[in-house]
Amino acid sequence: MATNGKLEAMEEDKAAAPKNYQEYLMLQRLLKCQVLQSAEAGKAVHDEHLFIITHQAYELWFKQMLFEIDSVRDTFASPSMNESRMLNVINRLQRVSLILKLLVDQFVILETMTPLDFLEFRQHLSTASGFQSLQFRLIENKLGVKQENRVKYNQQHYMKVFSDEESVKMLMESVEQPSLLLLLEKWLERTPGLQRHDFRFWQAFELAVGRWLDETIYQPYIEETDPKIKETLMAEYQKQKDSFDTILDPIKYNTFIERGERRLSHKAFQGALLISLYRDEPRFHQPFQVLTLLMDIDSLMTKWRYNHVMMVQRMIGSKVGTGGSSGYHYLRSTISDRYKVFLDLFNLSTYVIPREYIPPLTMSMKRTLSTLFTEAESESGIEDQSSSLESSDQSTEEASNAMFTT
Repeated sequence: MATNGKLEAMEEDKAAAPKNYQEYLMLQRLLKCQVLQSAEAGKAVHDEHLFIITHQAYELWFKQMLFEIDSVRDTFASPSMNESRMLNVINRLQRVSLILKLLVDQFVILETMTPLDFLEFRQHLSTASGFQSLQFRLIENKLGVKQENRVKYNQQHYMKVFSDEESVKMLMESVEQPSLLLLLEKWLERTPGLQRHDFRFWQAFELAVGRWLDETIYQPYIEETDPKIKETLMAEYQKQKDSFDTILDPIKYNTFIERGERRLSHKAFQGALLISLYRDEPRFHQPFQVLTLLMDIDSLMTKWRYNHVMMVQRMIGSKVGTGGSSGYHYLRSTISDRYKVFLDLFNLSTYVIPREYIPPLTMSMKRTLSTLFTEAESESGIEDQSSSLESSDQSTEEASNAMFTT
């Protein structure tokens, strides 16, 4: 009887399995989701169909972005980050980036609709608004948009727009769980070379900055005889020195964090700068790709917001939004650094110095970052750290086979 029951269950599963393309994609249900409210009201407006399709396509791609971002967050939260895991991270971040490029370009299709065409069915949207996109808010939170940086919607917190229990729960979880920014910060804090006994990057970098400023600006200032050029050189020297002091001095750096002008901890910023300066080292190739892709995603999110603002202005001008917001004026306020998650990565370029001034790596550090570590070297007593990108000191770096391990 047990066998018969098992066979019956298998037959049921077989019967329930999709038989063709249409069933697999549930197209009969999916393609019936475009209900024109203008048609329901008695007079169908042609362009409402385009409006619905475009926004549904956005939401489907948002779902895929969330799927990829969650996967990347899970990987960063794992105890170790070996090369195969890092390749997955890079692949999935690239996918998110490409999806965003597609979404940015998708506005072009929507803009084939004229303001007059939109006005024909706009009243049928009632209070429906893009601000009510749950998935977009989840993307922002999971990437790491700071709650305190958000522009208020109709003078209220954005969560007030969502009243159903499931949406509120999802939003709360997205805020309470570690964002990609926070996980990136913890990962960068474990960058090798920050606390090694034989290669203390930050101390070496500070000396290199001093030498660069001295040789390229201060010495020419001393030797210059023209008062105007001399004044210009001294102003440039002081400007550069003050700028570098904001990262070299931990107290000044933390002041910028308190003001919300920086996101990463001082140690994580050091790790990011180390990776940027030594990106040509084999073991930093992948970490540098990750940082670059995160900036790409941030840039594309900003471009998406900008295209959205321009489209809204083109369609409704300065009219009030359907959700009751100030429309264009509200959206325009979201195009700023306050919504940039990985702002500190963009600002790394401010503190990059010419290659000839970058502190040379010690032999031990060079081996740590190399993929050419040989068995013979290992047998001769050299520490096998080539597959480890652990940071705290040389003893912890011996935990090999990990990119940045915890």
